[in-house]
Amino acid sequence: MGVNFGKVLMIKIRLVLTFFVLLITLIGPAFGQDGNALQVTGSQSETIHLNLEELDALAQTEFVTSTIWSSGEIHFSGVSLKALLKHMQFRGINIEMIALDGYTVSMPIADLEDNAPIISTRLNGEIMSIRRNGPYWVVFPYDSDPKYQTEVNFARSIWQLTHIRVVD
Repeated sequence: MGVNFGKVLMIKIRLVLTFFVLLITLIGPAFGQDGNALQVTGSQSETIHLNLEELDALAQTEFVTSTIWSSGEIHFSGVSLKALLKHMQFRGINIEMIALDGYTVSMPIADLEDNAPIISTRLNGEIMSIRRNGPYWVVFPYDSDPKYQTEVNFARSIWQLTHIRVVD
């Protein structure tokens, strides 16, 4: 009886270990090598993984605004979405933005402005954790102009952003 219990226990341990290895294998690439990489795929299917350091190396935009999801004003900083695509020389008609949970929203590239929206990498100067809508959050300076306070722009304000895809 003891031999069977030992074999069953070993099989369970192996199954649990196999599950965790499989889980890490499947989830790891979604976050890039450093766990917080933003994937950007061009219309020719080339994908580039940008980590926080690489995003920080690009020209930064910042503003203070309130949101419909939080109380009070928040200081957002990060790279302009338009500047990022220009830097990467990706051209297309639309972009699809995909969140960690699979939420996807599209936006015409023609709607991008020099300073809005931004891919915020920080809230009030602090790097965003996944728990706090990170690693990246697409935000507009909502308080600066009523044109940013629309249902369309609220829907485009995707948090836990992991992937941007340029499409024709």
